Amino acid sequence: MDKFFKLKQNNTDVKTEILAGLTTFMAMAYIIIVNPLTLVGPESPLFGAVLTATCIAAAIGSLVMGLYANLPFAQAPGMGLNVFFAVTLMGKMGYTFNQSLAVVFISGCVFLILTVTGLREKIVNAIPANIKFALTAGIGLFIALIGMKTAGILVGTKDGFFLADFTKFNDSKTAILAIIGLIIIGLLMLYKIKGALLIGIITTTILGIPFGITKIASLKTASWTPPSIEPTLFKLDFSGLFADKGVGQTLLTLLMVIVAFTLVDMFDTIGTLVGTATKAGMVDENGRVLRMNKALFADAIATTVGALIGTSTVTTYLESNTGVSEGGRTGLTAVVVAILFILALFLSPIALLIPAAATAPALIMVGVLMIGAVKNINFDDLDEAIPAFLTMVMMPFAQNISTGIAFGFISYAFLKLFKGKGKEVHPIIYVLAILFIIKFTVIGG
Repeated sequence: MDKFFKLKQNNTDVKTEILAGLTTFMAMAYIIIVNPLTLVGPESPLFGAVLTATCIAAAIGSLVMGLYANLPFAQAPGMGLNVFFAVTLMGKMGYTFNQSLAVVFISGCVFLILTVTGLREKIVNAIPANIKFALTAGIGLFIALIGMKTAGILVGTKDGFFLADFTKFNDSKTAILAIIGLIIIGLLMLYKIKGALLIGIITTTILGIPFGITKIASLKTASWTPPSIEPTLFKLDFSGLFADKGVGQTLLTLLMVIVAFTLVDMFDTIGTLVGTATKAGMVDENGRVLRMNKALFADAIATTVGALIGTSTVTTYLESNTGVSEGGRTGLTAVVVAILFILALFLSPIALLIPAAATAPALIMVGVLMIGAVKNINFDDLDEAIPAFLTMVMMPFAQNISTGIAFGFISYAFLKLFKGKGKEVHPIIYVLAILFIIKFTVIGG
């Protein structure tokens, strides 16, 4: 195992990698139930099949990432991408679930072509250094915001986010529990206790029982048999994509949707990989992510397979940062996550016991660890500082990684061009800036 994963070479061991995998899985286990809820809803006859497809797709993506790329990053159907699938494709555009799966499959094939040709890796390498540092810091802010929201510490309204009302215990007990969990994790990390994030998640889950947040009573009526995947397996509807519309209009619509999926997935994955790898020191002397093309290949494979079995686009998960923070440095971490997703098919009631209040503190603490990358950004040159700043802040403000990258690319290209430094910008950045502008103005944010 040491020889295959190069554990000693990466200054890690089996125990550390297993611990990291457990931590990552517990931080992202929510997707098991949230993804089918988002894609089809709790009353749909497809709910169980999508749940099973979610676990299988996550296991396949994480397994390829671990065995082929030897990187500690976990994969699963992406949040945001599943919302685009449900709200935009099935809602605004009127595609059926099976037609939407066909769109995802086509976009997955595009990912594969871009990856095999090396274009995706070239895009990564074209990203300016200051924007790469901003990616790490921005993801830190974004993941902390996700933690604050899911914990109920920040409450979202039409007017923005506001602090929870701690004068009303029943309304704020989730937030109170999360704050207790944050204190526990903070103290454990302060005293350099190995496994601080995992211990914090487990302890907070247990403390959630008297709070009435961790609902162990649900185990009595839970089903331990994996739902059948047959209702969604190979149910892609390609012919329906062209029905009842002019071919030209349909092709243009499809092209725009595929471009949107490609851009969002590509840069969600790239942002997460670059940000996490930079924080973990898993980059070469030029700041390039190690085995990047293999990592991108993993998510391309998982997306195409995921569409075939019944779920939306698979991407690298932000929560991988929790495992990396626990010392995960090789593909063994990802393999552990893959195994746990398969076990979750049979033990899902236990996995689903972990409340948001328990995982949220871990996400907030990871944000603390990642924001430090901001010190590497060159704020003396405004044509470097402004794009980096926009990249960093638009991720949490827009709650979307690819939007932050888009603002960074667009502002970088324009500022350099108008300052007479246009030749410093890689041609790929110009092309992507134009594509992002088209996406915002034609398809929407």
